[in-house]
Amino acid sequence: QYHPRSAPAAPVPSTPANKAPTRHTGGAAPRKPSCSPPTAAVYCLRFGAQKLRSQSATPLPLAFTFPEHPLLSVLARIKKAKDAAEQVICEENEARESSQVCDIAAARLGSSASTIIIVDTNVVLHQIDLLENPAIDDVVVLSVVLEEVKNKNLSVYNRLRALCSNPQRRFFVFSNEYHKDTYVKIESGETPNDRNDRAIRVAARWYQNHLGSAVKVLLITNDRENKKKAIQDGIPAETVESYVKLLGQPALLDLIVQPSSEDVTMEDAEDLRPSKRKTIYPEHKPMSEITSGLHRGIYHQGKLRVNRYNPFEAYVGSESIGDEIVVYGRANMNRAFDGDIVAVELLPQDLWQEEKSLAIANDEEEEEDDVHLAPSSADDAPRVSNLPQAGDKDATPTRPSGRVIGIIKRNWHSYCGSLDPMPMPAGEGGIAHALFVSKDRRIPKIRIQTRQLGNLLDKRIIVAVDSWDRLSRYPSGHYVRTIGEIGDRDTESEVVLIENDIDARPFSSQVLACLPPLPWSVSAEDIANPIRQDLRHLRVFSVDPPGCKDIDDALHCTLLPSGNFEVGVHIADVTNFVHPGTPLDDEAAQRGTSVYLVERRIDMLPKPLTEDICSLRSDVERLTFSVIWEMTPEAEIISTRYTKAIIKSCAALSYVEAQARMDDSRLMDPLTTDLRNMNALAKIMRQKRIDRGALTLASAEVKFQIDTETHDPLDIGMYQIREANQMIEEFMLAANISVAKKVLEHFPFTSLLRRHPSPTKEMLEPLIQTAAAVGLCLDVTSSKALADSLDQAVVSFATLDLELLHITTVHLFMAFTVYLDLSPPEFFHYGLAAPVYTHFTSPIRRYADVIVHRLLAASLGICKLPDVFQDRSRLTGVADNLNYRHKNAQMASRASVELHTLIYFRKRPTDTEARILKIRSNGFIVFVPKYGIEGPIYLMPRGQKGGGEWIIDEQQQKIKKVNGKESYGVLQTVRIHMEVKEPQPNRPKLELTLI
Repeated sequence: QYHPRSAPAAPVPSTPANKAPTRHTGGAAPRKPSCSPPTAAVYCLRFGAQKLRSQSATPLPLAFTFPEHPLLSVLARIKKAKDAAEQVICEENEARESSQVCDIAAARLGSSASTIIIVDTNVVLHQIDLLENPAIDDVVVLSVVLEEVKNKNLSVYNRLRALCSNPQRRFFVFSNEYHKDTYVKIESGETPNDRNDRAIRVAARWYQNHLGSAVKVLLITNDRENKKKAIQDGIPAETVESYVKLLGQPALLDLIVQPSSEDVTMEDAEDLRPSKRKTIYPEHKPMSEITSGLHRGIYHQGKLRVNRYNPFEAYVGSESIGDEIVVYGRANMNRAFDGDIVAVELLPQDLWQEEKSLAIANDEEEEEDDVHLAPSSADDAPRVSNLPQAGDKDATPTRPSGRVIGIIKRNWHSYCGSLDPMPMPAGEGGIAHALFVSKDRRIPKIRIQTRQLGNLLDKRIIVAVDSWDRLSRYPSGHYVRTIGEIGDRDTESEVVLIENDIDARPFSSQVLACLPPLPWSVSAEDIANPIRQDLRHLRVFSVDPPGCKDIDDALHCTLLPSGNFEVGVHIADVTNFVHPGTPLDDEAAQRGTSVYLVERRIDMLPKPLTEDICSLRSDVERLTFSVIWEMTPEAEIISTRYTKAIIKSCAALSYVEAQARMDDSRLMDPLTTDLRNMNALAKIMRQKRIDRGALTLASAEVKFQIDTETHDPLDIGMYQIREANQMIEEFMLAANISVAKKVLEHFPFTSLLRRHPSPTKEMLEPLIQTAAAVGLCLDVTSSKALADSLDQAVVSFATLDLELLHITTVHLFMAFTVYLDLSPPEFFHYGLAAPVYTHFTSPIRRYADVIVHRLLAASLGICKLPDVFQDRSRLTGVADNLNYRHKNAQMASRASVELHTLIYFRKRPTDTEARILKIRSNGFIVFVPKYGIEGPIYLMPRGQKGGGEWIIDEQQQKIKKVNGKESYGVLQTVRIHMEVKEPQPNRPKLELTLI
């Protein structure tokens, strides 16, 4: 996020006393970064910081609770009036400092800056990849441009602000709209666009006059009329392409987004052969017609999600018809990308069809993909199944089917991949046309032109999409940058980060300046602080995965004279070091969460905090925020208290070590006794949750053994869950629930909660069918009824069968978890059977917990609630960003597992057993217990080796070969062969085949 207190100063020239004040949005003069909570005067310099949050179109189960309350709107109006008054004061202060700011800006430009570039709005909107290249510097961004960009594309706006706040780059904001000599009024008959273009030229001419001949001022614009008028006014002007050619770096030309009028030249290379310019896709409807059609119920709006198994099959969730609409084939997708918000028109019902291949509804958000290695479909033709159904032709109901008639909101971004190894040879000017193949199989090939073809053929590169004309089979895009060699582990790991928008950059000097100096220890002031309880006498311990360094929770369990137990959950007091509004806090809020890859961890906070100052390591004193209960031996909570504290952990155990202590009857030491007492309480608490209706669901978590030198995987298997894991989980859940109740009691209108809504009957239908196919009748009327049904199956089913049913249940629930503004009855967490739930126990790695720590501290009167909690829109933006970052972190973790799985099996073809999870029309999905891997098995059609004609029985969840004895059903064991293959260049996949 942009933070003016640490941002570079804008090069605003000094203003004579008789001129109007200059209000520079790039920030005040550079100062030493402040890490104390900002005052009101500082807030008013933040250039609308409340609007600079990250946006997310996909809600997840985390948001602030906002029941309507009239007091909120009153407070908002009061705050807005106060802010407006402060803005005026700030303008007056800035006028007095303008000369100083100009001097500092000039110093930053330095003697080497012979040219200052001024860019217009369209250059920023379309050429942001070029502007982000380090070769482009000494750029002035006018406030009129900044405002236009913010209104048209928030993503580009945030990237531009990042450039302006980066001390390593020379991008400066000049508030031309607030300067007497550069502000222009709209003239009679002038369009807003023409007025803004004129404002840009006026500012450029003012800069020219102000700087004189020492520095050249150059306007960059692709608008012919704007360029023509600039030259007439004596302002040097160039197009983007002509300016880049002046730099003498031909590779930069690849980054340029070609104007649409020039895109025709690229069509000659379409599909790597001459194009006849015929219409391939229907024209998109205008937005006015789409809006009218949506209101009349003719069209239906939703997010398009492409099936990862078949890129020619997509789904659009539609609230208007209460079902998903199947969109089959490129023509019906009509140039929509995965994630686009689209308008769909239903096809005539006689054209509706069932899913054609191994399709999984809600596939994008399913939790089943921990190591999802789905094979790609054929590149240029869909994999069509002609398998008949058992019984009559209506045995499998058709699905509502439709076609995309318009794009409401694009989801285009940059993609990682490689070039097709058979491009056309370079033509005039060394320009070659090539097709880019994304690593994401849901993305179509993208046409680009490049002057560095020979250097790119064996590289992973990033390409951005620019346009998709209806006369073109493929979208057009441009090269952004090279990542590294294809197949190199570090390169492929970086691809994982880029594809999931994970910020792995080192922390800035401004962020690091907020940290206390090392070595750090608890001070006498901390011990004497009346708000902090000294608990160093308690026998506190932690239990974590082996090698864990960012220890954010510890526990104690003490037997009281009454026979009850005092049980404490002690959480690292991160908010003691991360103050609201500081660069450290802004960075943590933006990152949202730590990201755990197979071979590395990307921290939300700097390592001095996560691994030392805040980490609850053994034998060192640390600050905590603690929840302490008095419990009976039957785990009934007698009382709960919350306190800031000081602890000294006596042991940092791994789950294996804790379990070994509890299992070894020879050990009777106090620590082992505490572990056993706590485990006994946890078992009772767990059973009580289950009795209330909590679901105990399994998931396939994969564990790797990594070579410490090469970082390659040496072994792979499922992660083993022990009683020690469940013990810690139970007390973390209890702490989160207790804190949620406390916070909601004091702040019913601004609490951050996580919920899990009850699944609909339609969501549960696949689970019911799977269970029925193996003779199990599930009661799904409530979470308790479902849990009881699954538990009763213990008598009839093997442990693995039950685990597979539990995994299937996880898939269904996690796929549909969403979060909106809620009323109290909607706070209920279905999976935990808890009336209210939040995040409190992991502030080192989750920013949601940092927010909850502040809420809890305020509810206890320890500190004042930060001002951000009075702004509903800002809080909603924070929650949206946290949900977005949480989802991306999960996707990155799964992609990292997939990458290392490919590396492991590349030289280890394996035969093993698998269990069938789902039956589909041309095969089935299996789970490999030994490795925790899921993937599809395709059945060969008639005419291919081992193939035949197959029929599917939806009721029995079986698929059978016609005129043969072969049949397969859910939960059946099959022998499979696992091998990494590369049917398409640079797209390796783990292929599962029947033996």
